[in-house]
Amino acid sequence: MLPVLTRDEMRTADAAALSTVSEETLVQRAGTAVGHAALRLLGGGYGRHVIVVAGKGNNGADGRVAAAFLSRRGVRVTVIAAADAPAGLPSCDLVIDGAYGTGFRGAYDAPAVPVGIPVLSIDVPSGVDADTGDAPGAPFAATHTVTFAAYKPGLLQGAGPRLGGAVRVVDIGIALAPSGAAMIEDADVARWLPARPRQSHKWSAALGVASGSVGMEGSAVLCTRGALAAGAGMVRLGTPGNPAGNWPTEAVRVSLGDQRWAGPFVTATEKCRAVVIGPGLGTDSATQEEIRDVIVRVPQPLVIDADALTALGDAPAARQLLARRTERSILTPHDGEYARLAGSPPGDDRLAAARDLAGRIGAIVLLKGPLTAVAAPAAGPPDVLLSSAGVPSLATAGTGDVLSGVIGAFLARGVPAHEAAALAAHVHGRAAAAGRPEGLVAGDLPDLVAAYLSEARRHG
Repeated sequence: MLPVLTRDEMRTADAAALSTVSEETLVQRAGTAVGHAALRLLGGGYGRHVIVVAGKGNNGADGRVAAAFLSRRGVRVTVIAAADAPAGLPSCDLVIDGAYGTGFRGAYDAPAVPVGIPVLSIDVPSGVDADTGDAPGAPFAATHTVTFAAYKPGLLQGAGPRLGGAVRVVDIGIALAPSGAAMIEDADVARWLPARPRQSHKWSAALGVASGSVGMEGSAVLCTRGALAAGAGMVRLGTPGNPAGNWPTEAVRVSLGDQRWAGPFVTATEKCRAVVIGPGLGTDSATQEEIRDVIVRVPQPLVIDADALTALGDAPAARQLLARRTERSILTPHDGEYARLAGSPPGDDRLAAARDLAGRIGAIVLLKGPLTAVAAPAAGPPDVLLSSAGVPSLATAGTGDVLSGVIGAFLARGVPAHEAAALAAHVHGRAAAAGRPEGLVAGDLPDLVAAYLSEARRHG
């Protein structure tokens, strides 16, 4: 995992570092790192012209050190004080943005940069809130950002990913205490996902799935296929009413009636290691009551998705219901489902939103989005795990059903609930990124998931 530090956490880390090293030394290290990054972007020094926009704080100091570094290597450097910057910058080969850093709040109108000229920002693009990614005004739009010690949340959410460009984290000798958030990386897949023991059998990672209804059979198929691709040894699939459908031949169908199906489903899945409930089940009152009955009665770790989220009601009702469970529960809301549970939309700060709802309902919350935030109450640090692997092609019907199946499979394979949810989001995004950038459909994902996991295992 990669640490992600808020501005307050970063201030604490800076203060601790200053007990063993001078501020001048840290500034020299930071500015030198920026200088090296600039040379890489320029492809050399002599004959190049760089403009440094430098503020009064540490970011400006870093920028001035970078300017001196570049001058010694033959670069023609112009340093412009941020307060005196013109409305538009003259032509150059590179702009270094050192106007404002992680402590900035408010709106900033950066000087216009000539079209086609790259911008290298220091720590965060000036004008971007380091925590939320909020960017009122007209901040710099960096092509590259050098950030120090750790990612900042504002580089991962809100306008941060758009304005930060390619982000590189540089170690300048600041020791980090455990942070409240961390980002999943590829190496975590092989580290967290256990290999199948030689003596394993189908029940070793069996998963129960309650999903689908008449007209929504596809949800059950996609959830089941996602689970099988992610390593579930067996999926026992229950669809109320047993509608006809083109079911995966590998799924073991559980016969459920239209009414009072909760008890038979719980009995049929009692040997499973985990359960998924919700995709495509429906929101009529009778179905919602059966969903609530299952939630209370299943003794396994449980993924609550889609229509099962509706059955929870608002946050107080959800907390009351989930308090009757003994095993971990994972909720997987998108923004609309989050708003119904929490009473208001999540907003730009995904970390704070996921953390708030998890605390209010006493369960793990996976808040879906380009940055997926997975918060666990009374956990950590870190208590929020992040996946930035999501891609725009995932914005199509049914991909969430596949994700629920992947989470369920990881739970069934023995991954702890918090890690299972975050790891599934990462794998889901990485798999989609390997697919077609145009025309990707949810049915493509299971094979892509299996291929990604196989490659990760091979190189883990």
